Amino acid sequence: MFRFSIEGEEWILRFSPTVAIEDAEKQVIMMSLLHIGEELGKFSHGTAFIMFTKIIGAIVFDVERIPSLILTVSNIIPEENWYTEESSIKPFKKI
Repeated sequence: MFRFSIEGEEWILRFSPTVAIEDAEKQVIMMSLLHIGEELGKFSHGTAFIMFTKIIGAIVFDVERIPSLILTVSNIIPEENWYTEESSIKPFKKI
């Protein structure tokens, strides 16, 4: 679990027990969150968003605002498991 502050708001970053990642990857996630800055404050309670990183893949975050500002990493999806309609449900390929 990490605590961090963005735009005067104190957030908690936690990881679902089903997400098994190394400490170095947790640091990458934390640094990525700091880069989105004030955008984080625009998400309402109960919403989710996805962040894509070259190192880890797609990271799914759940947002809680009540009783505290909490982000939960609920899943991490490596790039080899990305699929799109445009590719006829084949693995996603970068163009």
